[in-house]
Amino acid sequence: MSKPLLMAAALAAAVPLADAQPPSFAALDAAIDRAIAQQRIVGAVVLVAHGGQVVYRRAAGLADREQRRPMREDAIFRLSSVTKPMVSAAALRLVEQGRLDLQAPVTRWLPDFRPQMPDGSMPVITLHQLLTHTAGLSYGLLEPADGPYRRAGISDGLDDAGITLEENLRRIAGVPLAYPPGQGWRYSVALDVLGAVMEAATGSDLSLLLRQHVTGPLHMPDTGFRVVDGARLATPYQDAQDGGAEPQRMAPQAQVPFGEGRIRFAPDRVWDAGAYPSGGAGMVGTAPDFMQFLLSLRPGAMSRLLKPETVALMLRDHAGVQAQTQGPGWGFGYGWSVLVDPALAGTPQGKGTIQWGGVYGHSWFVDPVHDLAVLAFTNTAIEGMSGAFAQDVRDAVYAALLPVAAP
Repeated sequence: MSKPLLMAAALAAAVPLADAQPPSFAALDAAIDRAIAQQRIVGAVVLVAHGGQVVYRRAAGLADREQRRPMREDAIFRLSSVTKPMVSAAALRLVEQGRLDLQAPVTRWLPDFRPQMPDGSMPVITLHQLLTHTAGLSYGLLEPADGPYRRAGISDGLDDAGITLEENLRRIAGVPLAYPPGQGWRYSVALDVLGAVMEAATGSDLSLLLRQHVTGPLHMPDTGFRVVDGARLATPYQDAQDGGAEPQRMAPQAQVPFGEGRIRFAPDRVWDAGAYPSGGAGMVGTAPDFMQFLLSLRPGAMSRLLKPETVALMLRDHAGVQAQTQGPGWGFGYGWSVLVDPALAGTPQGKGTIQWGGVYGHSWFVDPVHDLAVLAFTNTAIEGMSGAFAQDVRDAVYAALLPVAAP
């Protein structure tokens, strides 16, 4: 690890953020401008909150490059996995109400959902394991073209497979588990399964449950499973390929390289009233709305959705650092990765930071040590989620808000 990064990690563990004078976010502006000028992203909305108050907000670049439509702060984005934290919170609200039980088997609500191990045994899968991605399930987007989920025609919730949630569950249950539940970690379609559990337990549609338990109480009018204002919907792009100089506008059926696999995007899925509400990837929303959600997690937040002990449970690492959910030093809680060892991770973020993103081009984190929430929504996959842009935003925020160490 470099000396500056070691110093930043040490400061994150021991020094409060400076608030004696207004911080300069020149480095953050420069990071955003650089990413747009280098044509790594097309547009972005970046928000930074410190002490529960938004201290930086900026919409930059274009929401639609071909139409020269500027990005705006209230632009609506396809959220992809930014959906997961909100669905997780709604599930935990149902737990508080006694309508769900984290340690109960999924078959209590979905009696036909019985995936098997390769040897034919049929282990129990609990809601806790769905929430933590320790259930033995997988994602087609993580697999090569001939992977088992791809062969079974399983939807990741991002495509337009043209199947019902019930049919997708049947296909998921027909593929052998990747490992015994509770004995591994793998990012997966588990939140889609959880969404089906929530619907079965309540008799309500998942979109209604999210309005009742998350977006309604937090006054998030633009966030849900359907677009409320098409004029504000950001056009999605994918990283430049085959030597191209700029991100490509996503086709109606797009495939974007991702690790060993390819993510299958169908941007028009958001307009399909027949598409099932994917608990793992199906929502749309704005950056200000999601910041409302992140700020509701703060201790003493006036708009708290959940009991303090429930929030603490969500913020706890349940997977262990061996899961390396964001690399070394990261575990996983309910809805997001949890930073267990900042030095091992090589990050200036404080211990207990939660972080995740979305493959349409989003990243976010909440650092409880420094009472800091940062999100960057872009319309460019995959750079906006896991490219240099997300790290540049993170580092620029800490450069603005951490006191400068004496030489």
